[in-house]
Amino acid sequence: MSSSSDSSPSGGQVAAAIILNLVVLGIIIAICCYCAKRAKRTIVNDLRNVVALPVSQPHHVVQVLEFDAPTMEKFLQELARDKPVRFTVQQLCAFTSNYSTKLGSGGFGVVYKGQFPNGVKIAVKVLERSSERAAEEQFMAEVGTIGRTYHINLVRLYGFCYDHDVSALVYEFMENGSLDKYLFGEKGMIEWEKLQEIATGTAKGIAYLHEECQQRIIHYDIKPANVLLDANFSPKVADFGLAKFCNRDLTHVSNIGYRGTLGYSAPELLLKNYPITYKCDVYSFGMLLFEIVGRRRNTIVSSPESFDWFPKHVWEKYEKGELAEMTKTCGIEEKDRGKAERMSMVALWCVQDSPEARPPMSAVVKWLEGGVDIMPPPKPFHYLYAREMNMLKPTATATGSSFSPSEESNSCWYKETTPIMTKYEIQMASC
Repeated sequence: MSSSSDSSPSGGQVAAAIILNLVVLGIIIAICCYCAKRAKRTIVNDLRNVVALPVSQPHHVVQVLEFDAPTMEKFLQELARDKPVRFTVQQLCAFTSNYSTKLGSGGFGVVYKGQFPNGVKIAVKVLERSSERAAEEQFMAEVGTIGRTYHINLVRLYGFCYDHDVSALVYEFMENGSLDKYLFGEKGMIEWEKLQEIATGTAKGIAYLHEECQQRIIHYDIKPANVLLDANFSPKVADFGLAKFCNRDLTHVSNIGYRGTLGYSAPELLLKNYPITYKCDVYSFGMLLFEIVGRRRNTIVSSPESFDWFPKHVWEKYEKGELAEMTKTCGIEEKDRGKAERMSMVALWCVQDSPEARPPMSAVVKWLEGGVDIMPPPKPFHYLYAREMNMLKPTATATGSSFSPSEESNSCWYKETTPIMTKYEIQMASC
């Protein structure tokens, strides 16, 4: 019988096994390093090919910085945390293929279509630079407001770029563009049920800005052109270049000059030293609702003698009890006319002369969703006929009671239809 020492491996065999394992490990490490370098070289070459222009335009070619794996991973992690990322000029050139696809332009600058390396589509708004502070203020307003918020009905800001050459904002890409293109005939019609959803979603986005954020945000430029539609035609409020913060304990902000778009701006914005509140957004939203109901622009001037203002027409029809007839002439089908009448009444409440007489956006959401009955709205637009602008003082309701700036009881706008609706909550993300 052999001893136990004969069955155990010798010291030479153990050393050989260790050496063999080390050699195999070394080969594996070498192969991994080679593959990593090759993958890195492929990424850099692909990015250079994306931004490279024809040889005939060498002065437009922008050098692309090499993206290493840790930097890209950090970038994707920051996106996942919903924090705006500060991009470089070279990154924007890569994302937009050297700004090859233009989506639109305006007084603010130009918007280009782009795409992140992970395939997410984006819209890059490049702001015009000037000696004036307007562009700088717009940049700070957009990053400072929408960069701090996240809501399903607000356009998402992925990040920005700011250096001595470029000021740009990087947004999520909205496949179906802005609402005005559909309301005013440049694109196909949207069915009424979807328009109702668009109006309600837009109202929820504004209500979030006014009532859910830590600091109230006044948008100042609510209009169809600033309501963007995603692939499912879900609305998102955009363009916060005029937006301002307002502390909740302040009843108003000082008037710093005219803001917004003529035809949508509240009348108090035209007055000197008049206190401005978030209710100016409510007025603008009412004007937007009129255009949804009519599927036309509120103002049509066919000749110097002919002036057609749709909101005044809506009030006259409501006063005569002919809203149903009006919705029929607007081409709304019978099954949708009840909702269109309700939307018309909501619009009439929103455009009241006095800011205090206008409902909060949370009440507007309840109306549009059909959860409560709407009280009869008072006559709006007194300021158009008054010689003095004192018509902006609190107005009387249809029942004869007046509004006080310190009071905002929902009972003056609507009454609950069922006891279960005594408490209403808008489904929103926290600020």
